[in-house]
Amino acid sequence: MNTTLVSLNLITRDMSASIERLESRADIQREIDYYNETIGTIKTPEQLVGDTRLFNFAMKAHGLEDMAYAKAFMLKVLKEGRDADDAFANTLTDSRYRDFADTFDFARHGETATVFTKAQQGVVDKYLVQTLETEAGETDQGVRLALYFQRKAPQITSYFDILADPALSQVVRTALSIPPETATIDIDKQAAMMADRMPLSDLKDPEKLDKLVERFANMWQIENGGQTALATSPALALLVPSSPSSTMSADLLLQIQQIGR
Repeated sequence: MNTTLVSLNLITRDMSASIERLESRADIQREIDYYNETIGTIKTPEQLVGDTRLFNFAMKAHGLEDMAYAKAFMLKVLKEGRDADDAFANTLTDSRYRDFADTFDFARHGETATVFTKAQQGVVDKYLVQTLETEAGETDQGVRLALYFQRKAPQITSYFDILADPALSQVVRTALSIPPETATIDIDKQAAMMADRMPLSDLKDPEKLDKLVERFANMWQIENGGQTALATSPALALLVPSSPSSTMSADLLLQIQQIGR
């Protein structure tokens, strides 16, 4: 039996019901209640970062739970916003920081940045999805990767979007039987290799997307036997909270250290 595919189907068969079951848990509801009660009182980036419980919730919602310790770094992201081409978030290759700056756009909206739906219910919705994926990964990381890929696929506009995200490229390489060693070759050649095997339009077609994810689940099962570990899948660094250095490049670590001084 393909346990990865079975687990994935159990979750995605009725995603709304899966989210509702998660939301009904007392521990989850406590965190949601605190966020809902508090976020509207936040008027500055410093207040957001200064409330550890609130900040951790927002960071987890954006897949940045492992970066919650880097408060000076995230303050810079928040203060500079997204409007300027050279704004700090725009200089970072990881789109999660841009998403965070868009959600809490103090640079543009000032004290009213947290009154918008994207900063309130939008963050709660993201938190629930992130928690669902995280907990699915505790049993089978293949399920977490598949859920993440399904969520991100509609936003992919080029093969370079895939290659820029180690988790997305992990799914595509696995599904298309592209050796992981190809990650070291010229990026244009990597993109051409994916294009030869998968039209980008497949990601916009629900049936073809489902087949791609199913193929990934089958290949993942063969390669991992349903058992996963972080050590065997470096791509999960984008998804799985771990030690701070495991999810960041040397350049990013240096930036964090310099900002924190």
